Amino acid sequence: MSYAAQTPQRPLPGGFPQTPAPGRYQSGASRSAFPRAGSNPAFQQSQNVPQNAPQHPAQSSQQNGQGATKSTTRTLDPIARASKTVNETLDQESRYPELDTYLGQGISSEYDVSAEAAWAPFQKIKTYPIPDTIFEQYNHSQLRTMMGLFAEFNHAWVTIDNACYLWDYTHPNPDLVGFEEQPNSITAVRLVTPRPGVFVPSVTRLLVVATTVDLILVGLSADSVPNGGRKVSLYQTRMSIPIRGMDVNLIEGSAATGRILFTGRSDNDIYEFTYQQEEKWFQNRCGKINHTSKGIATLTPSFLFTQRQEQEHTVQMVIDDSRRLLYTLSSRSTVRVFHMKPDTKLDLVITKTLTDVLNNIGHMTSPTDLISRDMAIVAIATVSAQEASKIHLIMTTSTGCRLFMSATTSYGYVIKDPSNTPTSMQLQHIKFPPPIQQQPSSLSTVGNTQGLNTSSRALIQTRTASRYAPGYSFSFVSREQQTQTDMLFVSAPDAGRIARPQELPASSRFAELGLWLNLGSRAEDVGLATRAFSASSTPCGFANELAVQYDKPATEIAVLTNTGIQTFRRRRLVDMFATVIQVRGGADGLEAEVKNFIRLYGRSETAATALAVACGQGLDVTADSRVASILDPEVLEKARTAFVEYGGKPMLNENLLVDQFLPSMDMVRPSPRHDGLAMYMARLVRSIWKALVAEESVCSTGGLAVLPTVSLARLREIQRDLTKLQEFLTSNKSFIDGLAGPEALGRVTTKQEELSLRAEHRALHGLVLLLSNIIEGIAFVLTLFDERIEEIVLSLPNETRQQFRTLTYAGLFCTMNGKELAKELVKSIVDRNIANGSNVDTVAESLRRKCGSFCSADDVVIFKAQEQLRRASDIGSSSELGRNLLNESLRLFKQVSENLSMEQLQWAVEQYLPMEFYAGAIQLALSVAKESDRSNSALSWIQEGRSASDIRATAFANRKRCYDLIHQVIASLDAASQQHPGMVNGWEAVVSKRRAEAYTVIDTSDDQVFQIDLYDWYLSQGLADRLLDIQSPYLITYLERKATEDITHADLLWRYYSQWSRPHDAAVIQLNLAKSTFALTLNQRIEYLSQAKTNASAYTAGIGRQPRQSLLREVSDLLDVANIQDDVLQKLKGDIRVSPDRKSEVLGQVNGQILSLTELYNNYADQAGYYETCLLIYQAADHRNPIDIKNTWRNLFEKTHQEAIDNGSAYPYEVVADTVRSLGTRLGLSESTFPIADLVPLLERYAFESQRGIGPGTWVVGTFLDLHVPCETLFSVLEGMLYNDEAPFHGVNRRIIAGDMLYVAQRWYADTARTGRVLGSEANAGGVLAALGALMTNGLVGQQVEDCRELRGKIEQRLR
Repeated sequence: MSYAAQTPQRPLPGGFPQTPAPGRYQSGASRSAFPRAGSNPAFQQSQNVPQNAPQHPAQSSQQNGQGATKSTTRTLDPIARASKTVNETLDQESRYPELDTYLGQGISSEYDVSAEAAWAPFQKIKTYPIPDTIFEQYNHSQLRTMMGLFAEFNHAWVTIDNACYLWDYTHPNPDLVGFEEQPNSITAVRLVTPRPGVFVPSVTRLLVVATTVDLILVGLSADSVPNGGRKVSLYQTRMSIPIRGMDVNLIEGSAATGRILFTGRSDNDIYEFTYQQEEKWFQNRCGKINHTSKGIATLTPSFLFTQRQEQEHTVQMVIDDSRRLLYTLSSRSTVRVFHMKPDTKLDLVITKTLTDVLNNIGHMTSPTDLISRDMAIVAIATVSAQEASKIHLIMTTSTGCRLFMSATTSYGYVIKDPSNTPTSMQLQHIKFPPPIQQQPSSLSTVGNTQGLNTSSRALIQTRTASRYAPGYSFSFVSREQQTQTDMLFVSAPDAGRIARPQELPASSRFAELGLWLNLGSRAEDVGLATRAFSASSTPCGFANELAVQYDKPATEIAVLTNTGIQTFRRRRLVDMFATVIQVRGGADGLEAEVKNFIRLYGRSETAATALAVACGQGLDVTADSRVASILDPEVLEKARTAFVEYGGKPMLNENLLVDQFLPSMDMVRPSPRHDGLAMYMARLVRSIWKALVAEESVCSTGGLAVLPTVSLARLREIQRDLTKLQEFLTSNKSFIDGLAGPEALGRVTTKQEELSLRAEHRALHGLVLLLSNIIEGIAFVLTLFDERIEEIVLSLPNETRQQFRTLTYAGLFCTMNGKELAKELVKSIVDRNIANGSNVDTVAESLRRKCGSFCSADDVVIFKAQEQLRRASDIGSSSELGRNLLNESLRLFKQVSENLSMEQLQWAVEQYLPMEFYAGAIQLALSVAKESDRSNSALSWIQEGRSASDIRATAFANRKRCYDLIHQVIASLDAASQQHPGMVNGWEAVVSKRRAEAYTVIDTSDDQVFQIDLYDWYLSQGLADRLLDIQSPYLITYLERKATEDITHADLLWRYYSQWSRPHDAAVIQLNLAKSTFALTLNQRIEYLSQAKTNASAYTAGIGRQPRQSLLREVSDLLDVANIQDDVLQKLKGDIRVSPDRKSEVLGQVNGQILSLTELYNNYADQAGYYETCLLIYQAADHRNPIDIKNTWRNLFEKTHQEAIDNGSAYPYEVVADTVRSLGTRLGLSESTFPIADLVPLLERYAFESQRGIGPGTWVVGTFLDLHVPCETLFSVLEGMLYNDEAPFHGVNRRIIAGDMLYVAQRWYADTARTGRVLGSEANAGGVLAALGALMTNGLVGQQVEDCRELRGKIEQRLR
């Protein structure tokens, strides 16, 4: 099971891993519980953490210092983490030391020759006898016989006089293939590779036969047969050259160029057999070139009677195609090096005599009997450039010493470019034979240093030797007492110890395992029966046998003796371990053997090997000479025990801990058991990990051919091995720490142990998941190639097809892109099978069973839904069956909407639209959108301001793609509705029904994010009126939120309220609009307030009287202020005192937001002298200072009079009177801002001083009477002015006030006479009579006196 990630509490200093605490003694710094941005040292360090240098698996985090505290693996998912581990493991194994690194200049003699067969580097498989038919032919021989091997074809050959016979030595009753078409005795036979293009493709090899007269080329083809062998056929080529008198004994061919070189016993010259397909003008089909003797010697034949004493001749030739070098060994132990240049050129570049070699040795070691002039060089072997950069050639001496040589240029640099010519050869290393007295080592001494021995005579009579990559050495030793019997000493590198030289003594770097074998007869030839070993194409990693022990077949060597062919098999480390625990793995022995393995190869390698044995990888030769798996239950159980009990523990690297940090899982190195599991998995998949899944080519008919890059048989083998591993882990997980589950936590005693166990679980769990992915991925590839893959690839879109071309197995196993591509291929497979009439259930279930992660149960449901949709399309959506199929497809799609991809959703919607399944398309898109964001994080993202950097924006983007499809559906539905009538013959049309169904789904959806997106889309399409028809709480919430951001949404909101009979809410929105910061003019704000006042006055259900009156009061007050501001605005527009530049700025300030009364008064009205406005402001602000008000009125009269004069008015008083009447109306005759007691005297004085004799004498009181100021009030004010004798109304001027009093009394009497109550009351009448009486004696003159007397009479008469 997987442990859930721990959720840290508040980020207190040191509260959880990777949370740095602030410094304790920072000067001037305050301590804070929360780190400031950019102050986290762990974060700062992590920016410079290098990419994990590929170390030993799981070690990379330890190599990065403090940067490991924020490891990149922390953010990886389990599969990615496991994939990273496999990559690091493969990378580590690719850095296996190259030969030059552990064969430095010097000497060594360490061998481990164990008495235990379990530790033997090679194991004899079988001895194949020479067929009786060969002996029958041999009995008829007269002159000469020879024998040899063509081991690569499992064939041996024998020459008897003039005939050459070949047979398959592995066949119990082989047929002989003979070459008998020439009469001369055969002196040499060699199998070479032909030059490309000369022969037909079936001729893959040339059998070069040397006779006493001719050198003949015979074509050879080797075809596989059902029983696993090879059938060899020979073909005449009619190509030969004369070689009479040369006694050819050596032939060698270049596999890279097809060149054929040969030499004979008669001289030391090197010849070349040239051949071509056709003759040319100056060149025959065949020819001979002497590359060593020049001039006329090349034209002079060597006659038999020529006598030469002790003639030096060549005894061995070897070619290094990787460097284009030919090496020859002469009978005098002289090694010559030739550079093979193009166009049949061969230049001698180095001659290394035995004396030169001895001189080199003298500088490297002290004198010894093994290195002397009495010794000879008996064999040479090349080391290719792929195997080593520095070592080129290995010489084997007759005393059993191996001399490792290197060729260099004149500048001393090692040759790397084949075109460079070497100039010298130097000795690099000497490997002496094993001690002759050495007893076969016991188990406990394997790997122990035995000391340097330079005098062992164990291989003193080495007759010949062979060497095969990566270092298998075969030395054939003759015994004096048994001259016809060879002893074979085999040595092979111990790759496990070489791979970890840093943990071994320097003297043990060239670790070899040795084995003595008694052949029982004389060896005639030795050959490689399998492909040449190569773990990589470069020296680094080339010799890593451990890496390929499960990936490539073990090397097999065949040795031909005069009694038969003996085959030997290279024993892998896994074979050795299996045999060791089988033979010596008792109750006490198992622990000792495992600990010895750990000592030699490390705990990780031991764990990997034990795991392989437990999974059945161990092989052994059975009693009937078969190579079979070791499946003994006792052995498998011991291997299981070794893996489980000796796998080590995870380790917390405390060196990474500092004061600011607590340990985290990234500081834990997983156990060697984990590393062993990673090694085993990596080695199983190494051949396919980075390989392409398929490659495209052109078939013979010109069509597309898609072929696997790895054979399907090999894929099945890998899958089988991985499945066994999976079964092992499943059955043993309760015993393995890290896989045992939560019960393992009960065994921990410290926090460090718990942390280590959690890290171990994380690492192992990822590998287990990756293992399952690989098994299913291989199953998918096998299924893919079982289909008509060419048709599937051609059906892919171009982009997907290009991705398939570059898809690797690692990408398929580990990446989401690979998995998505695989699902595309699965869909193509299903589509193809459905098109061919197959049942979708059968096909999908088969795919799900084989590769469930690529074709899950949800995928099966999707396929079924798609099939239902296709059937509905075929039948027709208008039928009942068609609608049922559509509904079924919708049900299936919604069932798996969580895993429905956007492409699949889009495809379904596109299919639904032509069938008018609008409601279904909308439901499906809504379902997918909801499943893509189950936590509804998109809604919270919208509500919190839609920050682009917020991670929740991704959730909204995913949902938005679904909503966009719904928009397409709505647009398609609207278009269809416009093209068809709503009613047909009195019945509702089908399109109208579909429209109603679709909008029912839309209106009833509880997806608030969808509703918000839909409303946005309506507005973007100019369909705002549709919002007014929607009755949904989501719309109100949407518009309320948007109303604060956009005027359009605010207008829609109050219109929506008005339409749905909610005038109070509409008034609130309109009031807010009037007060908002939107770019509205003052007139627009006044309009909103006017509408708000109307709506606030209307009745709204559910709204009480008090809230309604409060809102109305607020609206009215603000409307008054707005009107005042509008008055200021209008005055400013016509005010010539303001410059044009300043005016636009001032108007912009006023024609916008509603200002406060204080701002209007101080900034505009008072400064500009807009006294009417000032009075209105006093009224609105309830300002009651009588002095301010009186002064404002006085200033108003003066300003108005002056403006009237300036405007050319003949009667300024009329303008003043109109101003008073206007303000009186606007001020509502307010006692505070329209004080009659102050205004009448002010106006009377203005009339007297500025308008005397102009206009009617009573225009002052007439103005107030026009405003319906009570006559009683006016009479009282005038009476007070008369009695107070106010200036300038004293003396003669009193008649002005007296006249106004008389006029007011007359109007008063006239107005009240009709009501029956003269002057309102008897008290008023009495007061007026008294005042009139006084006026008659003091104030009135002329006709006014008579009018006064008459009025008194009328009043008195009415009072009677």
